[in-house]
Amino acid sequence: MTDPAPGAVRVWHRLSGTSVLLDGFHALKHAVRFGAEVPVAVAVDRKAALALAEELAPDVRDALDALLTEVTEVEYAALVPRPHPTAVAALAVRPSREANLATLARAGRPAPVVVLDDPRHLGNAGAVIRLAAGFGATGVVTTGTLDPWHPTVVRGGAGLHFATAVERLTVAELPPGPLFALDPEGDDIRGVEIPDDAVLAFGSERSGLSAGLRARADRSVALPMRPQVSSYNLATSVAMTLYHWSLARGALPAQDRP
Repeated sequence: MTDPAPGAVRVWHRLSGTSVLLDGFHALKHAVRFGAEVPVAVAVDRKAALALAEELAPDVRDALDALLTEVTEVEYAALVPRPHPTAVAALAVRPSREANLATLARAGRPAPVVVLDDPRHLGNAGAVIRLAAGFGATGVVTTGTLDPWHPTVVRGGAGLHFATAVERLTVAELPPGPLFALDPEGDDIRGVEIPDDAVLAFGSERSGLSAGLRARADRSVALPMRPQVSSYNLATSVAMTLYHWSLARGALPAQDRP
């Protein structure tokens, strides 16, 4: 029987420059679960990866069985910048920008869009995307120079970029909808109703909201915080805000749950 590994490695090298790296079993699991196109996937121990799927993600076990090619440790290490403990990796096709922009801009959005205004930390951006997907947010938009599809962000997001619309835009290009800016000087969020089509803007970890985004905001809201505590982590702020929104909406329908 012909060894399939060399063929998978050749496909990987051909596609790696234009594809999204799915780093680890959980990233691959989520990408497949949410409909990503995955042209190549590899594992050092294919049997162990499928056993993990049986235990943690039986809904995608058959799809992974069809996708995964076993490679040697040396081959695997040559394909990824940093080996993952599960020794699983894949390449996925990035969703079209046009489709994401249409999702972000559509009328009657059922859930908010999260905006990270000039974020600086790749890991924080990934954590926010993972949170947004968990809450069923319409999408996550970044402004500034950070690429929300950077491999480190995708790793931090555990492949959940494919469960929500993720794009980089300018402040002028932000999707329509009432814009709520998170600001310590704003109204206490506990007395504010956040509509489903809201755009929720969070400032950078270091300098807060930009002047351009502040000028665009319809309302500023603040998270409850004990005096003399300077700030929350960015992902924590997003989680608290989306949780506040979700309380008014009620439980997610079963089909919306990731």
